[in-house]
Formats: sequence, structure tokens, C-alpha cells
Amino acid sequence: MPGWSASDIPSQRGRCAVVTGTGGLGYQDALALARADGEVIIAGRNASKGADAVARIRSRQPNANVRFERLDLADIHSVRAFGSRLRGQRDSLDLLVNNAAVMMPPVRQVTADGFEMQFGTNHLGHFALTAELLPLLHKGVEPRVVTVSSLAARSGAIEFDNLQAERRYQPMPIYSQSKLANLMFAFELQRRSRRFGWGITSVAAHPGVSRTDLIPNGAGRMSLPGLARTALWFLFQPAAQGALPTLFAATSPDIVPGGYYGPDKFGEIRGSPSVARVPPQADDDAVASHLWDVSARLTGARLATESSRAQARTDLCT
Repeated sequence: MPGWSASDIPSQRGRCAVVTGTGGLGYQDALALARADGEVIIAGRNASKGADAVARIRSRQPNANVRFERLDLADIHSVRAFGSRLRGQRDSLDLLVNNAAVMMPPVRQVTADGFEMQFGTNHLGHFALTAELLPLLHKGVEPRVVTVSSLAARSGAIEFDNLQAERRYQPMPIYSQSKLANLMFAFELQRRSRRFGWGITSVAAHPGVSRTDLIPNGAGRMSLPGLARTALWFLFQPAAQGALPTLFAATSPDIVPGGYYGPDKFGEIRGSPSVARVPPQADDDAVASHLWDVSARLTGARLATESSRAQARTDLCT
């Protein structure tokens, strides 16, 4: 994979992908997949930004098969509505990219369901979304789920007694917890897919340090992280480069199921896609299993354990 770039993406003709997030990395993922002749559904909560993303992609790829669907990951009802719409529109899905995120709001905020905003959006929203779309993924061709984590996962810890930051709220540690949860979810999804015969490949990726609006939209442009983002711009690689590990995880025939991919240079801050270092705490299978069970309870997602894919199609729902 040395030097792997978007030009190495295999043809996606005949494949359909859902990508969460209308800007930054999500936009770059959608653009690259559309350029590879894939059908792309961009999912996000802001219809105006979604329409703009679709228009920008079509201006660069006139024949792009791309559209927007509304999805608010901070609202489980919206996640269920999105899943219901797609199951009514389609018979199958080949790729899900769990990308969208909220990063470091300066004060504690909650989702429509009362979850802490970062954990609720970044992890629980994508957990519920994956459950909603698994029936379609089961019918896909070599279906794959890619969940985007972060270098911040290295400092994360799953605090079951403070998952919603009700006892204490510190923006960065809570963000790190949510991104560690993303990584552990990706690993646990692969384990359960193998164990129960779901037939889905789950992979994780992280973008290194990239120039997106994630920090300005979360912590704010005048926050310490926002000012660092502006002053130290040269440390942040372009969003198109940051998207490459996700695109490699989503499309390369050389990935390992349950693998983790990130940039290959300067401590995984930037560079070409390569195997990423897994934080030791992400390898705790018992914690990952418990997190799965807690996430299912909080979101109301029901995930089948039958080995039969046909049975699972009817039982995997929320």
C-alpha cells in the first residue's frame, strides 16, 4: 500500500455506498467514490449543506450518481426514519462509511435523546445507523462497514459510570472516549459478524490530523484548539489526503477484516494509508462486548445472533 492514492480505488460501478457527513472528510469520501463510478448517498442533518455537497461533486464529476438524504445522528428517531426510507427504496447496500462527528463542544450538550452530544452522535448514532442498515448490507456484494476513529482514541477510556458526562464534562476526554468507542465498535462488529455469520466486513480508519471544519464547528474558531488549527495550519494535511485511509479501508481488496488504517508518517499524523497502531485499551474484548450491550440498550437497537443470514435479515432492526 505504499503511496496508495485515490487513483488506486477499484471501480465501484454497481456498488452503492452511504457516507455520513456532508463536508470535510465525508465530502472527500463521497467525491472519490463517485469518481470511481459508485452510487453514493450522502447522509447529513443539514439539507442545504447536503445539496451543496451534491452540487460540488457533480460540478467535478458531471455524471456522478450521488444524492443527499437527511440523517441526524443526534436523534435516534431520525436514524430510524433514515433506515426505514432506505429499506423502502433499496434491496441492498454494499458500503457504509460511519464518518460524521462532533468534536469538543466547550460546554456539555445533549442529543434529542438526552445523550451527551459527542458520545451520542459519534458512537451511539452510528451504532444505531449500522443496525438499521444491516438488513440491506446482508444483501450487498462483499458488504463492508468502515467506522472512522481518531488519533484521540489513544488517550480515550470507556467510563461506564460516566458515559454521558453527567458527573464531569471535559471536552477532549469525552471526545477521546467517543472515538475509542468507534474503534471498539468496529472491532466488535467484525467479531460478531464472524461469529454469527453476518457476512459483513468491518474495518476502522483514522485521518491523522486533517484540515476540516470539525474543530471550528465544535470547540469554535476562537477556542485554543481552533486557534491552533489556524496558527499551525501546516501540521494539518488537506482533507482529501486525510480521507485516504478511510477510502483504502472502504475499497481496497488488500484490507484485513477487523483491521485499522491511518496515515503512515510522523506518528500517523499525515501520509499515505497504512496499518495503524491499535491503542491497548481498544483490544479489550470484554469492554467492547459490554459497550455493545450498553449501546444496544441505550439506542433500542436489536441485533440478531443467529448464524443464518436469512434469519438475520428479518431480525436485525431497531
